[in-house]
Amino acid sequence: MRRMFIHGIGARARRVLAPAILAAGLAAAAPAWAVEPVDTPSLAPRVEAGALPPVAERLPDTPLVVDIAGRGGEIGEHGGSWNWLARRAKDIRIMNVYGYARLVGWTPDFELVPDILESIEVEDDRIFTLHLRPGHKWSDGAPFTTEDFRYEWFDVQLNEDLHPYGPDTRLLVDGERPEVTVVDEHTIRYEWSKPNPELLPALAGATPLYLYAPAHYLEQFHEDFADPEELGEIVEESGYQDWIAVHIVNSDLYDADNPDLPTLQPWVNTTDPPSERFVFARNPYFHRIDAEGRQLPYLDDAVVTIADSSLIPAKTGSGESDLQSRSLRFDNITFLKEGAERHGYDVRLWDTALGAEIALYPNLNAADPVWRELNRDVRFRRALSLAINRQEISDIIYFGLARPSNNTALPASPLHDPERSALYTGYDLDRANALLDEIGLTERNNEGLRLLPDGRPLEIIVQTAGERTVEIDVLQLIADSWKEIGVGLFPSPSSREVFRQRVYSGEAVMSVWYGRDNAIFTASTVPIELAPVDQAQLQYPAWGQWVQTNGEAGTPPDMPFGERLMALYTTWRTATSDEDRRAAIDEMLDIHAEEVDTIGVVEGVPQPVVVTNGLRNVPDKGVYSWDPGAHFGMYRPDTFWKE
Repeated sequence: MRRMFIHGIGARARRVLAPAILAAGLAAAAPAWAVEPVDTPSLAPRVEAGALPPVAERLPDTPLVVDIAGRGGEIGEHGGSWNWLARRAKDIRIMNVYGYARLVGWTPDFELVPDILESIEVEDDRIFTLHLRPGHKWSDGAPFTTEDFRYEWFDVQLNEDLHPYGPDTRLLVDGERPEVTVVDEHTIRYEWSKPNPELLPALAGATPLYLYAPAHYLEQFHEDFADPEELGEIVEESGYQDWIAVHIVNSDLYDADNPDLPTLQPWVNTTDPPSERFVFARNPYFHRIDAEGRQLPYLDDAVVTIADSSLIPAKTGSGESDLQSRSLRFDNITFLKEGAERHGYDVRLWDTALGAEIALYPNLNAADPVWRELNRDVRFRRALSLAINRQEISDIIYFGLARPSNNTALPASPLHDPERSALYTGYDLDRANALLDEIGLTERNNEGLRLLPDGRPLEIIVQTAGERTVEIDVLQLIADSWKEIGVGLFPSPSSREVFRQRVYSGEAVMSVWYGRDNAIFTASTVPIELAPVDQAQLQYPAWGQWVQTNGEAGTPPDMPFGERLMALYTTWRTATSDEDRRAAIDEMLDIHAEEVDTIGVVEGVPQPVVVTNGLRNVPDKGVYSWDPGAHFGMYRPDTFWKE
């Protein structure tokens, strides 16, 4: 009996996700190659010296054969480097986004398929049986088995020292932990009494839910496994306070800042921070091959050079990056195109999945009680939205290419509603003034600014992360129109870390950022951006803190619309059909449009992607989406190659 792909995640019956080339019940003892594996030239010296086994011994018994031609690409050759620029050392973690090796992953058609896993069986969206690839190995050559899953669940997630707030909330269904059963060395089962439709998208995320960790490496830092004397020496040498901190620092599979930590990604960091240049070498045990048996990735390494964010467009324009999108903006397009022929690269314009290119976030959890009450008044939020001349912003900043819109579902989404997109987005100063008068903000100072109930001028400090000059330009245009309704606006740039801290602590009254990361909503889209379940949602961070910490921090949603969003989120998670899930998301989108809890400005702004000449298999057109998609990730950079 052959296992087959079943695309999508909405079906409620038993489903099996598995590559079509695999057969059920394959024996682990002898690999059944679909094609004969071909070794990588750059690894040949290590193989000949006995430092590495031959490729047939490094690959899983059933490697993932990537259909590159089916993706619109071509079979490539091994060799070459991928150079790109990052604005800070912490951003090297993006290599684990671009590498995009996940238990299950998104395709460019936004379908979920197995990747690291050989297959996964799903019953009623509550029982998930994961089948690993026999013979799969970590980047250091150690076996990747269900022991790595067992360790992550029982010894990390359930360890109160390592997880004082309990397991990752994405593993909880209404507070219920999964029943985890290790069936055998390559099979593990997660079971809940209720559906958990969030699990598969979480596993496929840009910042994924990790169900596994390299137990063979991390046990040396865990008090339940390590020799006490040896662990004590490790802690003392590390400079950290205890084994807990040492384990946490050394175990982060996402950050990529520990070169000793084994990984399953296509490239492995070889550089200790701090550094201005990080080299990611190919993973000799990577589980994917092409149709002719070449082990992926094609490129031998990826080199990440740290540069000031303001200089990245200029450095990219002078040919210092092979594939660059981060820190490139719409306003860089003209400059980049001018240097394309001279420096040998192409500028491609990708669509984005952002609900808005620019959005304002009134902080409903602001610490200042006067501002908090005002931000919570829907009339105030609607007035501010109505006083933004979006068409002027599109014409001046985006050459008329951006579309005035709310921060909501994009036209590419089956849940797109033109009326919802336009709600409270028309430029109407009379209506905005009337709403502010209705609130009682009728007193003004000698500069024409309205006064708050306590007598302070109504001057809004808008926090920015200081990473996009276009935000300041847009805010200046908004400030000009808000002045017409007696409202002042002053941007306050800072670093991203300070920006977030000000929002999370309630110091920020309002902030500016992108809109929703993924506004191509479908019935299967996990509505995590539509419910107050994450402190990263800038309009109500304290509500998200409360959910994420199980009530240990933050405050519960205490406004009717917030409570309704949480109820609909629960409805979506427990729904028994795609129709019911779609209805839940549809109502959530209606609520956000009516409440104007985020003030979208424009959407549809293309993302510039610079591709050096000769770099093959990079799509001419793509969707630049963080989640789902992981930016370049779902287009498989391990299949990119240089002529």
